[in-house]
Amino acid sequence: MPQNNPRYSLDTFRHSLAHVMALALLRIYGEVVFGVGPTIEDGFYYDVLIQNKKNNSISIEDLERIENEMKKIIKEGLNFKKSVISLTAAKELFKKLNQPFKLELIKDLEKYGTTDPNVIAKSEATKQSKRLPRSAKSSLAMTSPKTVTIYQTGEFIDLCRGPHVKNTKDLPLSFKLMKVAGAYWRGDEKNPMLQRVTGIAFNNEKELKQYLKLLAEAQERDHIVLGQKLDLFHIDDEVGPGLILWHPKGAMLKRIIENYAINEYLKNGYQLVNTPHLAKLKLWDISGHTNFYRESMYPAIHLQEINPEETIDYQVKPMNCPFHILIYKSTFHSYRDLPLRYTELGTVYRYERSGTLHGLARVRGFTQDDAHIWCTLKQLDSEIHSLIKLSFKILKDFGFTDFDVFLSTRPQKYVGKSSNWVKATKALEAALKKEKIKYQTDRGGGAFYGPKIDIKLKDALGRSWQCTTIQVDFNLPERFDMFYIDEKGKKQKPIMIHRALLGSIERFMAVLIEHYKGDFPFWLAPVQIKILPVLEKHLDYAQKIKEELSHYDFRLEIDNSEETLSKRIRKAELEKIPYILVVGDKEQQNHSVAVRERGSGDLGNYSLQKLIEKLNKK
Repeated sequence: MPQNNPRYSLDTFRHSLAHVMALALLRIYGEVVFGVGPTIEDGFYYDVLIQNKKNNSISIEDLERIENEMKKIIKEGLNFKKSVISLTAAKELFKKLNQPFKLELIKDLEKYGTTDPNVIAKSEATKQSKRLPRSAKSSLAMTSPKTVTIYQTGEFIDLCRGPHVKNTKDLPLSFKLMKVAGAYWRGDEKNPMLQRVTGIAFNNEKELKQYLKLLAEAQERDHIVLGQKLDLFHIDDEVGPGLILWHPKGAMLKRIIENYAINEYLKNGYQLVNTPHLAKLKLWDISGHTNFYRESMYPAIHLQEINPEETIDYQVKPMNCPFHILIYKSTFHSYRDLPLRYTELGTVYRYERSGTLHGLARVRGFTQDDAHIWCTLKQLDSEIHSLIKLSFKILKDFGFTDFDVFLSTRPQKYVGKSSNWVKATKALEAALKKEKIKYQTDRGGGAFYGPKIDIKLKDALGRSWQCTTIQVDFNLPERFDMFYIDEKGKKQKPIMIHRALLGSIERFMAVLIEHYKGDFPFWLAPVQIKILPVLEKHLDYAQKIKEELSHYDFRLEIDNSEETLSKRIRKAELEKIPYILVVGDKEQQNHSVAVRERGSGDLGNYSLQKLIEKLNKK
């Protein structure tokens, strides 16, 4: 059995294993309706609906049986047979196979030229948009294919582009099925609930074992688990999914991050603004969000339902951009005012599907370190360069040193002048090169309104997290009729830059928690020092120590509970407090403290002055 077949990529192995798993499910359960079965970062999955009356559900206990059936299929040496057939033939085939989800995909291909529900939604929105230029509307239309590709492996036939291995014997046995969970068809709660069977796969057994070890470490770092253990936050059914309740320590950590960010932005020429959490629905019509972002927005608020005199609908904000634009437009601007930089810690609300929500990493209400910059075309180079420098400075201050950087360029369908796209892309590229930053080019991967830079940071386990986005926008200045007066007294459109350097503060906190495993550096720790009086009689001295240290803005707590000293020390260690100060008779007499440092243990007795000098270096 080949354990590392150089003829095929790992992604091809994973894709083919998804088909092998589908065949195994078909053999075990008999009546199976198949959704989609793509590859994912570490493996593959298939969404299925079991219609066997005797056995209509897959349990976690069934995974081993499915794995064994997959290994049996691999040993059978079945070919992956590729065929290209017409859309009509494909519809007839999958109707005969009783596969309604595949039929739905084929019909979408026929109508929209794609099966991506987000692209389909945007396509529908484009048809209805009154503000998008006609040329842009036509350029955003999709071309429908006349044929589709199918693959057959044994009894299983799938609508699939491929590629696949030639024969099941080409596949490695270094895979493992990990979980089964619910998943709505196409991620839409209005659709049927399917079961998603997920597996991991690697080139060989060694890689698989390494990954399983990494997975165990990742589970220990899980920010949801640590968030509960460290008393940082929770999500309550009484409030709703994806909406965070911050506990005192979590709220303090969030504020420390936000204060740091705002201070950096103010030092770099940004002006602080603040905007409401909702606005008239018409504003979102102008910005294009109503048409192009409807799937991710909460329903409009119809005030007429509570007061007949109210005739205008409102919308909670999914983004801050339109508000910042209106602040810009409230004042007359000349070229001397540019570049103009507005920043806000703005809370936005997005209706993420319940199946995609995950702790702090994917939520419905979150804070962005959002900013918008307006500049001239000549100023674009220097603005982008400054943004790149500031981004990496901030991320490194938080302890991150490894990054993946992506430059996304003009797609086939776009708005704005071609010459401006070229200049904007060159500005992004030049800034990366000037800072000697390695990057990957995602050709055609930009949004239809402008090119962008994405920075993904890597945590202590080497996992990649989306963080910084720097996006040039040619669309909104046009939609909102923005302008400035140039040197010749003529109106000109400013170049607009969207940027979020930390991105979602909530997601960034999830990354920090998992990166540090809750052992935050001293400057970030919500509680930096815990003072433990040995006995009740030492409480006054503990209070005095707290008062003196508070003058230096250290964050402190006293634990004077009735538990033994050893239990209180252990509790503080589990809370991952950087410094524990024990005070008893000896310390009170010498006006000192016994210091325990996280990770180092007992450091002995320190005078208060010596301790302050040590902590100030942190």
